[in-house]
Amino acid sequence: MEDQKDGTGTAPDIGMKLAALKAKRGYLLPHHGLMAVTSEKLLEAYDATYTALALDMRVLNVHDREFVWLAVLIATDEALATHHIPKFRNAGGSDAEIAVILRITAWAVGARAYGFVGRHWMGHLPGFDLDAAYRAAVPRLAEDCDMRLAVMALAAVHAASGDFDLLGRAILMAYDHGIPELELAEALSLMMFPGSIPYFVEAARVWLDLIRAGKVSPSPDFAAWARLEGQGGYDEASGVASR
Repeated sequence: MEDQKDGTGTAPDIGMKLAALKAKRGYLLPHHGLMAVTSEKLLEAYDATYTALALDMRVLNVHDREFVWLAVLIATDEALATHHIPKFRNAGGSDAEIAVILRITAWAVGARAYGFVGRHWMGHLPGFDLDAAYRAAVPRLAEDCDMRLAVMALAAVHAASGDFDLLGRAILMAYDHGIPELELAEALSLMMFPGSIPYFVEAARVWLDLIRAGKVSPSPDFAAWARLEGQGGYDEASGVASR
């Protein structure tokens, strides 16, 4: 039977592309094949982005990166990405840490209750410190786990869940605990695919606003980012206010 043509080449070409991708990652998902059939450029760009995001070593070691990954996957109901479990275990991750990840994530997903209280009940709770209540809960969640990991996981889960007020609280905690900005940035970036790119955009805005409001003390590079004008997207560029 003659090979069928598709959007990017012959059927054997597609098979070779997917075989190379599988050899690199150890698995394939349905969208890989769809991109191979329909757009070689998209498949290559996607693979390059995923490689930089999830495979290349940046500042987090494999154990810490996978700790955050697992929290994000649980929060986003991402059942396909089970390859992150052996990656975490192979990097020294333990059952005890899995329990911590589950506890942190379950609390972070439910922590939008803090937003409800902040929006609707504070007039009835004079003297109640909502920020202090949030902060006091985190060490109890972490128990013997490194607070650095707990706070980064919280930030990534809040971003992936679209809970941006809570994300702001987690970013403030990250600065209070001296978590390096590049580590926090990598942790947040991990939610980009399972959580969505629009949520990642909004997470960056939350961080940017905290720097511009003087609520954190940024490094020179992050201060330079905050000074850069014109980061409000099309509405700002076109003069149409979006907020």
